[in-house]
Amino acid sequence: MISPKPPANNVPMDAQEFTKLVQRHAGLIHKIAYAYCRDATDREDVIQEVALQLWRSRHRYDQRYKETTWIYRIALNVAISFYRRERRHREGRLSIDPHAITIAAESAGPGERVELLLCCIDDLGALDKALVLLYLDGIDHASIAAVLGISVSNVGTKLLRLKNKLRLAFEQRERANESGGSHAVR
Repeated sequence: MISPKPPANNVPMDAQEFTKLVQRHAGLIHKIAYAYCRDATDREDVIQEVALQLWRSRHRYDQRYKETTWIYRIALNVAISFYRRERRHREGRLSIDPHAITIAAESAGPGERVELLLCCIDDLGALDKALVLLYLDGIDHASIAAVLGISVSNVGTKLLRLKNKLRLAFEQRERANESGGSHAVR
């Protein structure tokens, strides 16, 4: 018998609390926007839409769960929806910004190997890219499962397959770069 889920702990969030929450997690929101939008204007649109969707759903935030789980879920849904919508309207692919993973760390920019890895991640589908970004951000499997709406075991299985896929793609790109091939870093 499945035990019932405990009652939600939804406490209304006022504008001041909401503003503090968004400021606390601005790096996370920006990182997701950078990962799914090449154009600066598109990134700003996604960031604004994430903030709007967070505001609209603030009454549904259950304080028993991490803020980041709630924010990731909303931000990824907004970014993936935007990515899919824009991809249909534009020729070519939107690619991950080279600073997507390192932006929160405020580094000068990624090295060549990081750039290669980001190119490989960019070739993934929208949901696989989200899974990898969550993993690279140090989010645990249970939280990733909650954000993406899949089982914890599915997270582990998908990550194992994606790591292998990325390793092969990375090695292939690295060899191509060494030989001056067409898959050189942007």
